[in-house]
Amino acid sequence: MSEHTLEDKKVLIAGGAKNLGGLIARQVAGAGADVAIHVHSDSSRAEAEQTLAAVEAAGATGTILQGDLTVPAEVTRVFAEAEAALGTLDIAVNTAGKVLRKPIVETTEDEYDAMFDINSKAAYFFIQEAGKRLADGGRIITIVTALLAAFTDGYSTYAGGKSPVEHFTRAAAKEFAGRGLSVTAVAPGPMDTPFFYGQETPERVEFHKSQGLGGRLTQIEDIAPIVRFLASEGGWITGQTIFANGGYTTR
Repeated sequence: MSEHTLEDKKVLIAGGAKNLGGLIARQVAGAGADVAIHVHSDSSRAEAEQTLAAVEAAGATGTILQGDLTVPAEVTRVFAEAEAALGTLDIAVNTAGKVLRKPIVETTEDEYDAMFDINSKAAYFFIQEAGKRLADGGRIITIVTALLAAFTDGYSTYAGGKSPVEHFTRAAAKEFAGRGLSVTAVAPGPMDTPFFYGQETPERVEFHKSQGLGGRLTQIEDIAPIVRFLASEGGWITGQTIFANGGYTTR
């Protein structure tokens, strides 16, 4: 088996039903991997079924798993069910997140807690469980945000909630290195998905477009191949946050 393929690899994708997660599921299945598609709730079930059909049409085995990843016991259960369906996992990709644009002085405690539960706590315990369960030489990849390198208003709980994931990634990369696991984060720019538009005015959308290469937003098609690369021959990259955003932000 070539090292430059995902043939027979077992992949769990958190938030794998639609948008970026759905495209990653389709692409890794096309590269030969079996895929466990995680959904948070029944609201994504229809899209998950469509993604599962595409995975199976590619000749791969797929399964749909549901769970609230802000509850560590649910993270454990989702990983266990993925293993039961596919076998020992090789790759764990977390695309789950929640966005909020709101001034600090207007943000409630409930909003703060929800944002950090989804963007930070869930990411932590996903990485933890992956570190326990993945096969040696596995890959752990988390989607973060280009706002981690931005100096801007409004996104304190979104960028703030994602920012700890950078250190989770570095620490896990060191702690799991003995088993050959690579741990990375990918930071897209504002993506052309429904996840983005609800937080922005038309004027701000145009501004965001103007900051990217070619005057456009990040597309899911820009990011999925990077995840696929990190999941395969890109394993020498570890402990890093890759800013893949058309020049929107950098460090």
